[in-house]
Amino acid sequence: MVYEIIVEGGETRLMAIFKGQDLDKIGSVRSSRHYFLDYALENDAIYVHFGWSPQAESDIKSLGVNNLNGITQSTTDFWRVKDKKAPHNAVTSTKNILKMANEKKYRTTSNVASVLKYTTDEINLQNGEIANNISIPYSSGNNVKWEYNEQTKRYLRYSKGIKQTEWDTKEDVTAKNIIIEFIANSTLQDGENKDRQTMTTTGTKNGYYITNGKAVKIKCIKNSRSSKTKYCTEDGKEISVNDGNTFVQICPINAKVAMN
Repeated sequence: MVYEIIVEGGETRLMAIFKGQDLDKIGSVRSSRHYFLDYALENDAIYVHFGWSPQAESDIKSLGVNNLNGITQSTTDFWRVKDKKAPHNAVTSTKNILKMANEKKYRTTSNVASVLKYTTDEINLQNGEIANNISIPYSSGNNVKWEYNEQTKRYLRYSKGIKQTEWDTKEDVTAKNIIIEFIANSTLQDGENKDRQTMTTTGTKNGYYITNGKAVKIKCIKNSRSSKTKYCTEDGKEISVNDGNTFVQICPINAKVAMN
């Protein structure tokens, strides 16, 4: 599961949720923004980051978020690679994350149910609108696109016109499910003039669930910063999603999302 959310300068950052994975390299690991914590908390996750904004630092402490900050860890727990430029080159591994978590006496297992209600029965959205090509403009210079492949029944990801591939394997980045959630963002008035963003993740938001070439409108309901988001049909029934990975595209409320 991957969340993509807007940050300063009209850019976005990705937050991946890993469960039961064994990965030798995870990255690049970037600094925290406070509203990302809401989605780490609802997944009962250990939040891994490399630095933080002042708001994120404050919220991590006040909310009691189990977190690992690469800046304060050793260069063997987090390290910088040479094939990317800083600050995009800090990485870690699953093994290191678990070691650091144990050192801090964090829980490394969870009995909390998934945020999403997965099903192994193939879901085809009979009454949905066509969604073979999806365009999600986060800002004037940052557009995410997804292209459906009928043979694989998966979506291929593009960002800023470039097809996205895995760092080392060069395999295409694809998704089985895409959730779009519209949330109003605004510039944080923190006196630092760095264009940091803020948003209220709680409440009921509009969105789409997209899979197998179709999209349906949904409601995204989150009652508190730590509670799970419930993704529901417009009449309030919690949706089931296809087994497979999911990208949650949390985009500006006025984004001109297009599908065909």
